[in-house]
Amino acid sequence: MLDFLGYLKRTHMCGELRASDAGSKVVLMGWVNKRRDLGNLIFLDLRDRTGITQVVVTADSGAAHDKAADVRSEFVLAVIGHVKLRDQGTVNKNIATGEIEVVADAVRLLNDCKPLPFTPADTVLANEEVRLKHRYVDLRRPEMQRNIQLRHKVSIAIREFLNSQGFYEIETPFMTRSTPEGARDYLVPSRVYPGEFYALPQSPQIFKQILMISGFDKYFQIVRCFRDEDLRADRQPEFTQIDLEISFARPEMVFHVVEGFLKAAFSTIGVDLHTPFPQMSYDQAIRLYGIDKPDLRIPCMADVREAFAPANLETLHVDAELPIVAIVIPKVGDLSRKDRDEIKTMFGDRKDAKVFEDIKRLEKSFPEAAAKIRELAKPNAEDLLVVVAGNVLATAANAVTDPAHQTAVRQCQRAYEIYAAAGQLRLALAQKYAERHGAFKHGNFRFLWVTDFPMFEWDEAEGRWNAAHHPFTSPHEHDMDKLESDPGAVRALAYDVVLNGTELGSGSIRIHRQDIQAKIFKALGMSPEEQQARFGFFLEALQYGTPPHGGIALGLDRIVMILAGAESLREVIPFPKTAKAVDLMVDAPTPVSARQLKELGIAVVGKKDL
Repeated sequence: MLDFLGYLKRTHMCGELRASDAGSKVVLMGWVNKRRDLGNLIFLDLRDRTGITQVVVTADSGAAHDKAADVRSEFVLAVIGHVKLRDQGTVNKNIATGEIEVVADAVRLLNDCKPLPFTPADTVLANEEVRLKHRYVDLRRPEMQRNIQLRHKVSIAIREFLNSQGFYEIETPFMTRSTPEGARDYLVPSRVYPGEFYALPQSPQIFKQILMISGFDKYFQIVRCFRDEDLRADRQPEFTQIDLEISFARPEMVFHVVEGFLKAAFSTIGVDLHTPFPQMSYDQAIRLYGIDKPDLRIPCMADVREAFAPANLETLHVDAELPIVAIVIPKVGDLSRKDRDEIKTMFGDRKDAKVFEDIKRLEKSFPEAAAKIRELAKPNAEDLLVVVAGNVLATAANAVTDPAHQTAVRQCQRAYEIYAAAGQLRLALAQKYAERHGAFKHGNFRFLWVTDFPMFEWDEAEGRWNAAHHPFTSPHEHDMDKLESDPGAVRALAYDVVLNGTELGSGSIRIHRQDIQAKIFKALGMSPEEQQARFGFFLEALQYGTPPHGGIALGLDRIVMILAGAESLREVIPFPKTAKAVDLMVDAPTPVSARQLKELGIAVVGKKDL
């Protein structure tokens, strides 16, 4: 029979009691983590979000013992008793309350629990679908409780730091207009205006810029955002970002603020970050790491083209105009022929590039080149050294079909592809031999600012330039004259903060002048009519005394995931979606009634008609 709580109040949390509390009368409330029945003695591990206390119910307690006899895992109890020191031989050093136990005088059964698909005490995890279906049980697990507590602490630390720096936290709308850029919008139909829609924000970008126009020169928000895109371990359709904007800002001002709140966030797990973070241009990142979010925990690549004489390159069928890149992975040791062949498999069957996976074999035919490669790449004796180069046959074939005026662009693109191919192989090898080099152990945090991104990227399919960052990013002041003559050479005042190969956040100095914003829209192929239709309100706002400003947005979910040492965002978000964007717990998305659709003026097209 279930009991009522009545006026009973708990005196302590389950994880708070210590040896100094011995003799105290206490009231604990929580869930039964485990139960052990020895007849005259029943042991209950009572759990709440702070930890576990062992409760002892003796046969002498009468009704309490009878009540405890019917208890099972995850029943909800209130226990009234007194704290007693454990015998020395029974101290549990694995829990904070291990020196004491609570001897129960009374037990109230506040609720029972039906048979569970899994329990928070299980040492082997249920599959993820079962966990997400019964998320309310999964969230009781100590690991999940710690992750959500960590998320709270990180959010508080960031808020306190930004408040100390004079920032206002200001909320921006969740229902706004659709301005599709990049990912697809989630649309919200309007009942009052049939056939018209709001959009859930992918970012508060325009609103935070309008706040700068409004005179709130330091804004931040820990804000929910929405993107209708394919999911990965580090993506969710709804996510939380730390969003901020500063008036009269230069990039260094934004860097200083971000480094400050990241330092505060990482202090929640006892890590003291060294600031300022190093900086690297986009071009440097591509040349040294083959990617714009470098992982600094493993050595950078080296261009070793100078190691080869022209005759060597001709013999090897390597394009002399493209980079030749050396990859060094520390402490790999000797590899078998099979291991070397696996490297070729990891590189893939590429037509544009080739890999030399065994420097010793290369050395037999080209000893001087191999010696120079070692001099330039600087590997230690136990390090793995691999070389990636452009395939001359692929280059020659492409050159035939390229119009003459595009040859330089194509060659630059092929150089990028060589760096990218080498960068992908570098990361794959580093992951494969992670246990040997140990660079990826949790707690090895290597931050970096990547700057000077390209302003535009060419869309081959559409035959036009797209904004590489977003269309409100300011071009580099020294590149303004190239906006029309050479868009591909224009650098953006954009920057990313990167940690261990993961982009934590992206930001930029914004365009604060209407004339420059119009030029950017024109470079992106927008007609004046399209500019007005999509961004007319914003272009008008820019004409009302807009200060120079800049900002950034960082993913809170990613930060907490890294701090927790988790493999997926779903481990640090209370109620996440699956990889197919489904909420298994509430069974969403679901169809809605015909009446609702009629009110909204919407007709649903069947899947077969899409």
